[in-house]
Amino acid sequence: MKIIKTLFILAILISACQPKSEKASIQIDPVAEGQSFNAAFLMIDGVYNSELMAPYDIFQHTIFHTEGGINVFTVNQTMDTVTTFEGLKLIPHYSFDSPDLPEIDILVVPSAEHNMDSDLENETLINWVSEIGAKADYVMSLCDGAFVLAKAGLVDGKESTTFPTDIEKYRKSFPHLTVHENVSFVHHDNLLTSAGGAKSYDVSLYLVHHLYGDQVAKGVGRGLVIDWELSDYKFVRVE
Repeated sequence: MKIIKTLFILAILISACQPKSEKASIQIDPVAEGQSFNAAFLMIDGVYNSELMAPYDIFQHTIFHTEGGINVFTVNQTMDTVTTFEGLKLIPHYSFDSPDLPEIDILVVPSAEHNMDSDLENETLINWVSEIGAKADYVMSLCDGAFVLAKAGLVDGKESTTFPTDIEKYRKSFPHLTVHENVSFVHHDNLLTSAGGAKSYDVSLYLVHHLYGDQVAKGVGRGLVIDWELSDYKFVRVE
């Protein structure tokens, strides 16, 4: 019995001395330290609060954590008041033809109520997204905003995702695209597409990480009570 006890204690001591395994951290070297970016948020009628405000909050907070940072503003086809899907009344900063519209480095297309139907028939909207997106450094969609980007030709040749229950409709609408499911977001070249909803925070912090590094992303996350660790998120990055 004493021998068994001795062996048991010895096993515990040996186990305690073994190095603890830790989840491997994903390293991404920042590509834009110290640089400033202008991020335009397409804000149209029926836009969903989550997909608009999550990335808006994340990007706006970068100015407190890094030199440069991201300047955020909203754009609509006109300067008319926008009503979100949830009923908020919002006034855009600029219209498509505002003479003082800043140069757009990051185009963000949050999901809106009619992104899968009538918005895709709005030629003025689609042409503007196509033109601006083709010149932007980065293009991001949240949830069904991917339908608008795909219609504008900005997803051609790239992999993407969208809102989980709309994956099949997305595939049928754009059968030539490679579409991922069961992921939070996809990053392919300068295109980032997200499942949306609360996952809109994931892709937004990821882009901050990509641009400015892990410490800036963690700082922004702390300000919004989000524990940022890239390895915690399920995503696809196409090199």
